[in-house]
Amino acid sequence: MSLRKEKAARLKVQVLEHTLKLVGKKAFDEIYVEDICEKVKISKVTFFKYFPQKEDVLLYHFRIWCLARAVDLRQKPKEGMQGIYYLLDKLSEECESHPGLMLSFIGYLSDFKRPPKPFPVKAEEKKLLFSDIEDITSIEILSLEQMLEKFTLESVSKKEITRTNSTKDITSLFLTTFLGSIITAHITQQSPLKPFFRRNLDNVMRGLTG
Repeated sequence: MSLRKEKAARLKVQVLEHTLKLVGKKAFDEIYVEDICEKVKISKVTFFKYFPQKEDVLLYHFRIWCLARAVDLRQKPKEGMQGIYYLLDKLSEECESHPGLMLSFIGYLSDFKRPPKPFPVKAEEKKLLFSDIEDITSIEILSLEQMLEKFTLESVSKKEITRTNSTKDITSLFLTTFLGSIITAHITQQSPLKPFFRRNLDNVMRGLTG
């Protein structure tokens, strides 16, 4: 990679890494751009060159999370409901690690003034984040919804789901269960999260296999 592209990639990755460290268990709103810039040793002008608004770091983080899932699933493939439960478990782990970040991400997605769109992850950033994967640049990043749709199709094909609902409707139901579990877990102060998330999905599956 060229020096210019490598420098840009390292800066974006450093912004993400330091943001995660600063957030910890706190809410994303409690972190200021100045705090991030101080840690990365860049100006606010440079920050906004790569992240036009602070909340874009949330989109970038979740896009990297989706890339990590693609890497995992290529190394250890899963199909159907096994894949859906895998995604749910990984989401619960992420919520345990960065609860404030995930709740802020949900809040960002629900803001009608900010339509969600995939945040770009360039080849140079993939190489920095997953330097041990030789062909990392060829791995496609699917959104959470796209991964759920793929596994839903497989679940229907394998007759793990026997209801005649459309695949799109079932995918939406799974996505609602995933994102809704994050909010409900916070409201009801659930801990640990993985069993709670799994119970919700188990209840949904009972309605899809009856």
